[in-house]
Amino acid sequence: MNLTSLKKITLTALAGIPAIAYAQNAPYTIQGKIGNYNAPAKVYVEYRDKDKKLVVDSAVLHEGNFKFTGQTGTSPVNAYILVNTKGSGLHASEDYRSLYIEAGTINVNTDDKVADAQIDGTKTNNESEKLRIAEKPINEAYDALAAKRKTATPDQLSALNAEEKKIDDQDAEINKKFIQENPDSYISLSSLESYAYSADYVDIAPLFNNLSPAIKASEGGKKFAERLPKLKAVALGATAPEFAEADTAGKTINLSSFRGKYVLIDFWASWCGPCRRENPNVVKAYNTYKGKNFTIIGVSLDRPNAKDKWIAAIHKDGLTWNHVSDLKFWDSKAADLYAVKAIPQNFLIDPKGKIIGKNLRGEDLQNKLAEIFGKI
Repeated sequence: MNLTSLKKITLTALAGIPAIAYAQNAPYTIQGKIGNYNAPAKVYVEYRDKDKKLVVDSAVLHEGNFKFTGQTGTSPVNAYILVNTKGSGLHASEDYRSLYIEAGTINVNTDDKVADAQIDGTKTNNESEKLRIAEKPINEAYDALAAKRKTATPDQLSALNAEEKKIDDQDAEINKKFIQENPDSYISLSSLESYAYSADYVDIAPLFNNLSPAIKASEGGKKFAERLPKLKAVALGATAPEFAEADTAGKTINLSSFRGKYVLIDFWASWCGPCRRENPNVVKAYNTYKGKNFTIIGVSLDRPNAKDKWIAAIHKDGLTWNHVSDLKFWDSKAADLYAVKAIPQNFLIDPKGKIIGKNLRGEDLQNKLAEIFGKI
């Protein structure tokens, strides 16, 4: 899920990670040391409260030391700690890191960048740190890959995309292992979201069912439970759910109108870097097999009022197949129907409408189509 993967967390994600309950209030402290910075350097904490209202607190650093105190509910709240060494405001922060606000004392310590800080002291933050350490080689691999992309030639990009897919697979295994070993961890819910990007329902459901009753009863657990039927509906072997959306000219296109063909439903967007990098591979697949009862429907998650950017990306990337979008960003009806929470993501449908492949990227897509049609 490379969002390059789901690893790219934005501050808007705060709204999507709810607390478990707010029945009681409990005191919390966030304290620590960030290098040896002094005024005007400031540290900020940002999170959303139970009413989804954005809350921001700040403190001036004194030889790197800082302290926040407050009241929280009985469950972890996802938050961000940010640093601006110039003291010029939250939105000019140079560095940030996620943490969980919960009852107790949370320690944040680093010699320099808060992104590299060790955060511990409470149950959820200790578990989050455990996962962060396990994923350190993965994040380093993503960073190394990003550096390679800066100097890569067009001929090298295909190999780099394949390398990215391998890293994604390794990341999925780490998340799966963490979930299995930590069924009573709030972190396992976010790990399950990450794992669900590349896994099928048959693998996802047992992991969720093995979570502790308390985690499944949490608000986040209940939301994931509500999502499970959608994941089941787009599992391998299921009949692809019908949808109808407008194409670039405003004409309604129905999925069922392509019955009798192999169809790749490709979820993407003009703003999605990983999608745009994958597009040459999708173009290659289309050009190779379009004469063999194969076609593609591109479903864009472009933003409202961004139709021009959507169409421009189609032309620039040479995507000469059918395209639809309701231009509702992450509120896309088709994306919700297919339980899509990250892109690029795709579903390969056979002539009878059955899902026979998912998340086929790079060589995986080429190999699957060669398996069906024979190598060309």
